[in-house]
Amino acid sequence: MDAQNVEILLVEDNPTDAELCTMALQERNLANKLVWVKDGEQALDFLFASGIYAGRKMENGPKVVLLDLRLPKVDGLEVLQRIKADERTRRIPVVVLASSREDRDVVASYDLGVNSYISKPVDFDEFSKVVSELGLYWLLINHPPALGAQG
Repeated sequence: MDAQNVEILLVEDNPTDAELCTMALQERNLANKLVWVKDGEQALDFLFASGIYAGRKMENGPKVVLLDLRLPKVDGLEVLQRIKADERTRRIPVVVLASSREDRDVVASYDLGVNSYISKPVDFDEFSKVVSELGLYWLLINHPPALGAQG
């Protein structure tokens, strides 16, 4: 995958959930420009063009970040906070796709500026449907400002 031309950044440590997300998006032809990272540190490296992604141009950021909360190295809430606190990335839509239905996680996510919070359905068919609808909305229907655009 060319890290310069990404539409979806999937931040998910569970390989099964990542595979289900990818399959659901492939069914709708939305996974061609997807990058999967397995922890919060890799997500931040990708978004801020550092570490193994140091050659990537930040302006080519994803159209949407699908973010799990329970991540190794750097947890999802910290990733969200860093995305929304930085002028260069704060307009990138972030959708939390988490197993947690706890109010404190939902409230904390919205307090940090998440665009949407979705609890992962347990049922495979329902999970697949939710992910493909997310992809359709954020990639084809939503119209975000260009990265770096001034208000």
